[in-house]
Amino acid sequence: MASKLLLIAVFVLDLIAFGLAVAAEQRRSTAKIVQDSEVNYNYCVYDSDISTGYGVGAFLFLMVSQALVMAASKCFCCGKGLNPSGSRAWAVILFIVCWLFFLIAEICLLAGSVRNAYHTKYRTIFSEQPPSCETVRKGVFGAGAAFIFLNAIVNKFYYICYSSARDKSFQAYGGETGV
Repeated sequence: MASKLLLIAVFVLDLIAFGLAVAAEQRRSTAKIVQDSEVNYNYCVYDSDISTGYGVGAFLFLMVSQALVMAASKCFCCGKGLNPSGSRAWAVILFIVCWLFFLIAEICLLAGSVRNAYHTKYRTIFSEQPPSCETVRKGVFGAGAAFIFLNAIVNKFYYICYSSARDKSFQAYGGETGV
């Protein structure tokens, strides 16, 4: 049977990661163009950079959550073999999907955090085009949050299927000693 303590711990970690990703989406940096006091050039002024911290926090909590499930299931490749059953087939499929969702979520969170932390230092002089005040696109952290949610669901199902396939006792000859 699947460990209820592990499932609860992973649920809490995923919930924290999801909350941090949503907070990062709502608090991402914005920028505005400002002229200096002598009106010689324009430059970008960015507001708070808190969403970078939120994104990195979500990244780390999701990584710990994934590591816990993979350590408990021995990353599906170590330990005793699983018994042939429908649970094993689902465990294989869910293992692949779980890693796919994990990688997409981590890429979104990491890319959003790096992009949010990047502040342009460009200035324009007199009549040039206004500077490009680059910020993270809307929805990057939101996509990370969505994939955290999907990963959380698939992770739990993977671990339950893995535990079910591991716990079923496989007897090659039906348990008869005379055969």
